[in-house]
Amino acid sequence: MKRQRINALALDSYQRATRVMLANHLVTRVYPDRIALPLIRRWATELREDLAELFGYRLEVTETTARLYPVHDRLDDTRPARSVNDRIFDRRRYAYLSLALAALGRAGDQITLSELAEHVADYASRIEGLDLSTERAADRDAFVDAIGWLGARGALTLADGDAGGWASDPEAGEALYDIDRPVVFALFRPPRALQHLHSVRGLLADDTEQAQADQARRVRRALVERPVVYLEELSSAERALLGQDRLVGEVEYCTGLRAERRAEGVALIDSSGRLSDARFPGTGTLAQVALLLIGEIADAVLDIDNPVPRRRGALIPDDALLGHLDASIPTAGVFAPLADDLEPLSPATGFIEDIEESDSITYPFLDHAWVRTTVTALTDRYGATFAAQWQADVGGLTTEVLALLGKLRLIRPVEDGLLILPALARYRGAVVTVRVRKTEELFVTAADTDGSTGEAGV
Repeated sequence: MKRQRINALALDSYQRATRVMLANHLVTRVYPDRIALPLIRRWATELREDLAELFGYRLEVTETTARLYPVHDRLDDTRPARSVNDRIFDRRRYAYLSLALAALGRAGDQITLSELAEHVADYASRIEGLDLSTERAADRDAFVDAIGWLGARGALTLADGDAGGWASDPEAGEALYDIDRPVVFALFRPPRALQHLHSVRGLLADDTEQAQADQARRVRRALVERPVVYLEELSSAERALLGQDRLVGEVEYCTGLRAERRAEGVALIDSSGRLSDARFPGTGTLAQVALLLIGEIADAVLDIDNPVPRRRGALIPDDALLGHLDASIPTAGVFAPLADDLEPLSPATGFIEDIEESDSITYPFLDHAWVRTTVTALTDRYGATFAAQWQADVGGLTTEVLALLGKLRLIRPVEDGLLILPALARYRGAVVTVRVRKTEELFVTAADTDGSTGEAGV
């Protein structure tokens, strides 16, 4: 392997390139920053071979783009697309993004925002239940979010005007964009023609392969794609592979991350912040409240005088999300002669041999009432240090904090509460320090408050 011939002095550079590529999948001259593409191009040969051998990924590097084509073993709804203002994409924004890419693929070197909107509106009118009306502010905002997503990745570059002005008043505002065609073509390259698929699972890897090399790649992919790999969600053969120091060591060497082993599974610890899309622990109200809530959860679970109930909750993948997506596929667009005719996916496909063992595993359970009461108590105690938008919205704060903990695989939401997963215990020793201004003084110097502005530190 190429990585075995990398000079020790250059190893850090290679590992940074690996992390950038695994984290972003698309690298351009401006995305995620201007130094990423030269770094990837320097290690293109080594990355191409190593990512293919270790993970089964395909890497294409050109003068202006680097595109990683990953292999997905399961659906993941924890990393949605976000606008430049950190707004999560909904179905309408995803649709506008896809249609905008289709329109840009047929455009020239430049296009105005209003012209692009006309093309997308025309395409949308042919899809039942979808339209784009420039007379509706909500539609304009969703469309501008999709265009901003493309702009952040370098597919579009603002040459003149302002998209915000057009969104406010399309009659008075306008924007002109330069189109980077290589980036446009690199963005949408599915492994299979979508018109040949009856089911979204046609885009997923075949989990029936029993060759040890394929199983090893699945385990390595799990290590770099999931915050925590729990033994419960792996087959017996994959558990044995995860227990091998060599396999985990290969991923550590390639990424520069450190694997932390526990009885329940393995997690790669990313202290660099260049692989994870969410740093934790971190700054900001959501991360701070999440850490405070973890402490309360840990105290409740460890309280021997008032033991919490336990429930079964196997982590094997279910097909609920897959079913929702399949129900949304426009059957009129499927080319039947070449479409795969696949049987419905069983929730336990690939894990049948371990269902009996997994079902015997139980986890501590806390109901929604306990969670709401606890977050309310935390808000009453520390709310003065929270961001203003959350001080009066305890319900919204609770929802966002639980979403963060679920994304980190520290909890698993169920219908009437939470299952507490083992990795949460890693953060149970957090210490809270609250620094506040001296209210009796009109003017306070930075030295008097250690530079504090009334924020909570955890």
